[in-house]
Amino acid sequence: MSEVRADEFLDCVGLFCPNPIIQTSIRMKKLEQGRVLEVAADDSTFPKDIPDWCAKMGYEFLGVSEDGGEFRALIRKP
Repeated sequence: MSEVRADEFLDCVGLFCPNPIIQTSIRMKKLEQGRVLEVAADDSTFPKDIPDWCAKMGYEFLGVSEDGGEFRALIRKP
């Protein structure tokens, strides 16, 4: 995940399920093809929900990392 650089950043820290996914969905619709979005969230369900959501929506899930209770996911719009 460290090799990929995000083109845009979305801060969802402090939001609880389903809001991080809702906000990610809104932002991904506006993102240009081929661009990568980095999403930060601290909701405990986020690391499981985001890859499932990406698969369902047809986005490329590039990975998720965790640092001190904050998760960072990278998603590419194909």
